[in-house]
Amino acid sequence: MSRKIHTYPDKILLQQAGPVEKIDDYIVDLSRDMARLMYENRGIGLAAPQVGESLRVVTVDLSGPDRQEELFTYINPEIISSEEEITTEEGCLSVAGYQSNVRRARKIQIRALNLQGEEVIHQGEDLWAVCLQHEIDHLNGILFIDHISRLKRAMYDKKVKKWLDR
Repeated sequence: MSRKIHTYPDKILLQQAGPVEKIDDYIVDLSRDMARLMYENRGIGLAAPQVGESLRVVTVDLSGPDRQEELFTYINPEIISSEEEITTEEGCLSVAGYQSNVRRARKIQIRALNLQGEEVIHQGEDLWAVCLQHEIDHLNGILFIDHISRLKRAMYDKKVKKWLDR
């Protein structure tokens, strides 16, 4: 199946994704496509809604698209603890041409399934924590631009409307 990155204001990005009930070949193929698209588009994280699939699957690789050494796929991830706060600049493959500072937890712990169906509990901080929160937000129909001020959001929405009207 040929997948592509969906961009705001695509409705699938604004919906809550459904849980993965069974990890089968379809989910494994989806995760491979997600990793490929993430790398091709120079990203470090991607959620299934961003490729048009309303399922709770995320891929993350902080080693980046050049090294591709630390790929993780999380099925049905949930944040089970968080602490401290950090403000970092975020961008998104589904939010074209925009970056902004976003405040998030600096340390988090998540519970998820891996592609073998085993429960994993991972904890991390800084970029890893920010990236996972960003991707889990996607699963809940939340974009990083939902965390910015109303004025900045209105300005971005105006820019997107101009692009769409062309």
